[in-house]
Formats: sequence, C-alpha cells, structure tokens
Amino acid sequence: MPLNASASLGLVFPGQGSQHVGMLAELATRSALVQETFAEASAELGYDLWTLVEHGPAEQLGLTAVTQPAILAASVALWRLWCARGGQLPALMAGHSLGEYSALVCAGAVDFRTAVGLVRRRGELMQDAVPVGVGAMAAVLGLDDAVIEACCNRAADAGVVRPANFNSPGQVVISGHSAAVERAMALCKEAGAKRTLLLQVSAPFHSPLMEPAAREFAAVIADIVLQAPRIAVVQNVGLDPVFDPEQIRQRLVAQIASPVPWVATMQYFADQGVQRLLEFGPGKVLAGLNKRIDGRLETLTVNDPASFEQALLAAIGQS
Repeated sequence: MPLNASASLGLVFPGQGSQHVGMLAELATRSALVQETFAEASAELGYDLWTLVEHGPAEQLGLTAVTQPAILAASVALWRLWCARGGQLPALMAGHSLGEYSALVCAGAVDFRTAVGLVRRRGELMQDAVPVGVGAMAAVLGLDDAVIEACCNRAADAGVVRPANFNSPGQVVISGHSAAVERAMALCKEAGAKRTLLLQVSAPFHSPLMEPAAREFAAVIADIVLQAPRIAVVQNVGLDPVFDPEQIRQRLVAQIASPVPWVATMQYFADQGVQRLLEFGPGKVLAGLNKRIDGRLETLTVNDPASFEQALLAAIGQS
C-alpha cells in the first residue's frame, strides 16, 4: 500500500450504462485536466470524444465501442483531478466490468491511451460476438442467487442463460440467448421474484456467448505492456489483488465471458477494513448497489464540483 494511502479508503469505478450526455461538464469548466484527458482519448480514437460526450447524440454515445472509452476517460479524468488536488490515496480499487480498466489505469498497471484502444476493441468484439436480437439480458429482483441459478439451469432447453452480474442482494442480472432469458424470467417469477425486467442492451454480456470475443481479445491484449499496479486492484475474476502482469492479463480476458461478482467484491473490501468508498465516474450506480450490500461501507459519488469537494473533505477525515 502506498505510504500516503488510507487503509479505510477504497475507490470504485462504474461500467457501461452510467454514461450520459453532458457528463463532467461542470468540472471541465473548472479544470483543464478533464478536457485534456478526453483530448488524449480522442487522439487515440481518431474522433472528438469530448464533443460527442457533451453534445451527443445519445444514441451514438450509447454504442458499446464508444461508451467504453467515454466512461474510461471520465473516470481517469476524475482520478487525475483528484491527484492534482492532493486527494488521499486508497488502499484498494475495483471496477464493475469495464470499470476494471479504469482501476488498472489509475493504479498504474496500464497506460491510459493504450487502455482507450483496448476498451474500444473490447467493445467492438463484445458487440460482434452475437448478432443483434439473438442475445438478451434481464434483471431479476427479490430472489436468492441460488434460486436464480436453478431457474437458469431449468431454462437451458431454450438455449444458454447464466447469471451475469451479482449486483447486490436481491438484484442479479441474467444473460444469454433471448429465448432462454425469457424462459428463465418466467421461471423466476414463478419462484417468487418481485420483478423481472429485460434490459436495453445490445448483446448478452458476461455470458458464455461472449467466449468468441474473449478468444479474439486474448490476441489483442497479448502484446500490450502491463505493469504491476502501484495500488491493489481487486479484479472481477479472482477476487483478490494480484500484481503479476500476466495474471492481470489472463483475468482481463476471462472477465469478458464471466459473471461480475460485485457483492463478493464489496464484501472483500469491507473485510479488509475499508469503510468509505469513492465512486469515480458518471452517475451513482455503484453507490446505490453498495448501500444494499454491506452496512459497513459508505459510498460517495464523485462527478461534479460539489461532490468532488465533499469527497476531498471526507477523505481527509479518513487519513
């Protein structure tokens, strides 16, 4: 752990779905670091990412291969601003799916521009792995994880369907073939689920249907330079910090077709003595999930001037 880090402070980074047109606009008027970070990303992508983020259209920002670099850039911009303002360093970092790349960049494991190219390609491969309409994802609310898993197994005659995101107690996302997802939703309702909801996503992420994307991504990431992170990162696959670049690489590949165990990740943070979490990125999805996961954890969102200043003051109290 870095010498100036707080053992009770953790950082978390959101994944796809937290983006919105106009994100980070207020902070950009106060710090050039925000637009400078997006300019770096734009140089890698070959188009003006900041203009797209600020003015839309939302449909284009919502494309997987655009969304992933945009959220990465937003999270890294917040981290850079945090460091420039002398913010307390955390003991642990983690990200939800795509957010893992933000964590690894901020921990010094991968260069930012390299990561921008990686997540764009990751998004393209994940989008192309399954034709539009063939796959689906759905949220299941108010049902035990084991029951949801059993319902997915019973729906296997309709195709592949598996739990994909263990987001919080009573909130699990399932993913797979459209017919199998719909069959599993019906079975979950019969089993007592409070609600099931089809999600507006373009592909069945974090399911076995993503294995072709994972195989292709393995070739993409094979020659990427990775370093040992300076701050411990709890990856979605493995649930323990590793510092060997090859292990990090293998886990990034496996993550594409594996479920996101967010509940277990946050419980690990709490067990390690983390008491306060800062969510660096647009929206407040993770703060909402964490509130339901473990009462030992308090999560503050950091994405505008007011929340930024509040987080700085809170982190001083953690040191």
